[in-house]
Amino acid sequence: MTKKIERRYEVEFRAEENEEHGYYVVGTPIVFDRETEIGGWYEEKIDRNALTTTDMKDVRFLVNHNTDMIPLARSRNNNANSTMQMWVEEDGLHIRVDLDVENNTEAASLYSAIKRGDVTGMSFMFTVDDDRWEDLDSDMPKRTILSISKIFEVSAVTFPAYEQTSIQAAGIDEALENAETVLESARAKKHDEEVRSELKKMLKGEIK
Repeated sequence: MTKKIERRYEVEFRAEENEEHGYYVVGTPIVFDRETEIGGWYEEKIDRNALTTTDMKDVRFLVNHNTDMIPLARSRNNNANSTMQMWVEEDGLHIRVDLDVENNTEAASLYSAIKRGDVTGMSFMFTVDDDRWEDLDSDMPKRTILSISKIFEVSAVTFPAYEQTSIQAAGIDEALENAETVLESARAKKHDEEVRSELKKMLKGEIK
C-alpha cells in the first residue's frame, strides 16, 4: 500500500549570525509528545522514538513546500559538508540551516523575514511507518505516530497555523483533506479488523 505523504507545522524558528556559520537559521520542526489538533479531525502526537529508523539521507530546505524552487539548503547523509545539519534530542528533531545570503536573493529575503519575526513557522513533509489510534468512534480520536518512515523536506512557512491546529493556511483545503483521509483510513482498517474477527469466530463455531 502506498504511504500517504503528510505535513505538520511547528513554530520553533529563529535567525542567527556568527563567524563560524555566517548567516543561519535554527529550529525544531518535529517536537515529541506534544498533542496537537489536526484539522479538527483528530488529536495527534509524535512518539519520542518515532525517528529511530527514519530515512533522512537526503532532505531539502524549502519555502512553503515549493518543490519548483531551488533548495536553499540540503542535508545529504547529514555529513559535515551539508548546508543543513539535522540532529535528534530528547525533545525532538533540530536543524541548523546555513543560508547563502550574499549570493542568493531568496535566502537573503528569508533570513531578513525570520530575523524581523515576519516568518516564524516551520513545516516538514513525511510518511508514516506505524501509528496507534485510540477512541476512533469518538468525535476527536487520538493518534500517536510511532515510526516515521521518511522525511522528504523541511520548509519555512508563511502561515504556520490554522486556528488551533498545525495546518498551513496557504493549503488549507489540501491539508484538511489529507487529515480526513488519514482518519478515514484508520477507521476503515479498524472496521475490516472487526469483520475479520467476527468471521473467524463464525468459522470456529463461536457465533451461530
